[in-house]
Amino acid sequence: MLALGFLTRLPVPAVTASTADFAAAIRCYPLVGLVIGLCVAVAGWAGALIDPWTSALAGLAMWVAVTGALHLDGLADLADGLGAAHGDRTRLLAVMADPHVGSFGVVTLGLQLLAKLVLLHACGPIGWAIVLIPAAARIGPLGWARWLPPVTQGLGATVARAVRRRDPIGWGLLLAGGGVVFPVLLAAPILILVYALWLRRKLGGINGDAHGAGIELVEIGLLVVLAVLGPR
Repeated sequence: MLALGFLTRLPVPAVTASTADFAAAIRCYPLVGLVIGLCVAVAGWAGALIDPWTSALAGLAMWVAVTGALHLDGLADLADGLGAAHGDRTRLLAVMADPHVGSFGVVTLGLQLLAKLVLLHACGPIGWAIVLIPAAARIGPLGWARWLPPVTQGLGATVARAVRRRDPIGWGLLLAGGGVVFPVLLAAPILILVYALWLRRKLGGINGDAHGAGIELVEIGLLVVLAVLGPR
């Protein structure tokens, strides 16, 4: 319930929990991804009753609505930081911490939404692979929290202490098993690892915004793979 309440705007029962409980909820992020994927699929199936573009738009609108644009906010903050940093890591982190969205963030958000819309249309009829993509992307924070040091004392530092060694391993094995049926999922570990290596070089670690941005980028990467694979 903590993970569902944090990652989505779905109504959930009020839960009394400690900071440690909130941090431990990261272990359930992929399960929340399944819920998000199901919502996107239902909206896409409904839109398909009109035409493929309406299906893609309905799926995208649900994707944004059910998550409350939470990860898009992280992507915008990361884009603003990269655009304004000019190679200065301290300035990059300072800009990311600014609650305002700059021109780099606005442009990145527009491109991200357009890319998701076009790729959802290119993927054809929405099926189970679309349901699994948000879940696969939310395995990423388990790996990033485990592999990268927190660069701030916010969410990144809180969840880092809650991820056990067996968490990314267990979810990774489930991902590999799902890849037997849906090959697109096999691209997820590669995307997650590449993003981790890039973060280590650019930020020197991980924070809450970088977690959100990573989820968005892995989702886009998986949609690209699915569009290329098509019905196969």
